[in-house]
Amino acid sequence: MRIVAFNGSPRAEQSNTHVMVSSFLAGAEDAGADTENIFLAKYTINHCLGCFGCWLKTPGTCVQSDDMEELIKKYLSADIVIFATPLYIDNVSGIMKNFMDRLIPMGDPHFEEDSNGEVRHVSGGKKDPKFVMMANSGFPEQTHFQVLRLLAQRMARNFDTDLAGEIYRGGGSQLQEEELKPWIDAYKMQLRKAGWELVKEGKISLETTFRLELPLVQAPGYVDMFIKNANEYMDQMIEINRKG
Repeated sequence: MRIVAFNGSPRAEQSNTHVMVSSFLAGAEDAGADTENIFLAKYTINHCLGCFGCWLKTPGTCVQSDDMEELIKKYLSADIVIFATPLYIDNVSGIMKNFMDRLIPMGDPHFEEDSNGEVRHVSGGKKDPKFVMMANSGFPEQTHFQVLRLLAQRMARNFDTDLAGEIYRGGGSQLQEEELKPWIDAYKMQLRKAGWELVKEGKISLETTFRLELPLVQAPGYVDMFIKNANEYMDQMIEINRKG
């Protein structure tokens, strides 16, 4: 099995998104998967022009010349793809959105009804890999991923493929805080287990999914503590930047 992760964080290796992806991929590798971790911030990905050239003029190929041709090859080489992103305004990052939009050349401009009687584009000759949606939010609650959960379901429908898993982490801004290391290490172990399960069992177990949805720090007053610490950090950083 080949798993390719596309990390849509502008911070690349320094990102909290990478903390999640690297642990998940480590588990997948333990189970025997071939993995690749791609940082989209290191590639040139222009936004879609909406010109329909990839459908009408040069079918299957975008009229723009950038790094998407290489990235699409990597995408199609995978059995499972991970769309990994920080949460920006309840959605994916701009880099990730550009990447998703530029996957359009693989589709077909014609229309069809799906099994529910809803119109979509024909999936085309290229079979999209299954995918995992993975994201973290600076806010502590899991409720902030409502839009992304719906997006993942719609993508699976529109791409005519399977949503292999969803992993969302509220309080993701804390994933690299040394004082929370025991909790972070425990969470990373669950991510590693999820990667192993996906390869070995074809899905992430209900138990692991449940544990991945628990608060990062399972302690009374966690949200109040989060707000206090986050505000103190912001005040400190504002003061540092003002002094220049």
